[in-house]
Amino acid sequence: MSVLHDVLKSGQNTVVQCQECGNVHPAKIEKTKTFNVKVIISKGEESFTKYTQLASEDDVTIEDEIIVDDGESDEVFPILVTAIEAGDKRPEIANASEIDTIWGRAIDEVVVKVAVHHGKNTDALHKRVPGGYEFIIGKEENIDRTKVRIKKIKIRDGSLESRTGIAVPAKFIKRIFAEEIVSKGWGDGRTQWSMKGKGRF
Repeated sequence: MSVLHDVLKSGQNTVVQCQECGNVHPAKIEKTKTFNVKVIISKGEESFTKYTQLASEDDVTIEDEIIVDDGESDEVFPILVTAIEAGDKRPEIANASEIDTIWGRAIDEVVVKVAVHHGKNTDALHKRVPGGYEFIIGKEENIDRTKVRIKKIKIRDGSLESRTGIAVPAKFIKRIFAEEIVSKGWGDGRTQWSMKGKGRF
């Protein structure tokens, strides 16, 4: 069991004091190592390579959300980890010291594909939104100037959600299935104006 110590003297000959028993003794403090890890980021139709610093105590797992802070370009990219290369293996989880390459998908802004049904036809539309933007089944959305109602959402893990009220962040969506909402023109349906003179008002 590890016990907390106070550092009384730092440097080459570090001296610490045990918080439990008060014993003073020299100690060797391990310095945190950092690794410059290659990250291949896909954003829309393009992919590009960046590098990020990870500490020796960092573990990376598939579907982790991490920040890639590229020191060379001074750019920052939030990504969702999609694959990890460690030697000739593709593990689900790996320590920073083992990782050769991280593959990820940019989630700061994503393009969501939307299949819109109207009659017998289906249009393929797209909507660019922040990765955390939530699409809700049963709700209306404006996509490429078309008003639609979301019917189903296909998740990137292969599952399909269709229950009204389910909310899915854009970064996890593979495709949305929706129906076009057609506005009724003047004279369609029964309006207050059209019912005048018919004994209803």
